Amino acid sequence: MQAYCGLKCDECGAYIAKQTDDDASREKTAKMWSAPGFPVLASEINCDGCKSEGGILFKSCETCVVRGCASSRTLETCAHCEDYPCYNLLALWDIIGNEAKNNLIQISQNI
Repeated sequence: MQAYCGLKCDECGAYIAKQTDDDASREKTAKMWSAPGFPVLASEINCDGCKSEGGILFKSCETCVVRGCASSRTLETCAHCEDYPCYNLLALWDIIGNEAKNNLIQISQNI
């Protein structure tokens, strides 16, 4: 499963921990994702993927502007949007890193 922003859900710590019900993975991911002013608890490391219908989402995914926009436009990914890449997506990539960006660049080249 590919998130709207380019992240691959099956490589995401929150998705993996939820699907495997692995508390050790939740602890590890919570430590990696915690930052000053953004504490992450192991109990928050659960996600069924941002495209899941009625599934559990990681707290940042619940309020993600990119997710909300792409979902409302019924896009497969942001690479399928006429506004690609928009300010919100570029700002998100600054936070989550280049892997998601590179994934969408590949997709956009094949559209």
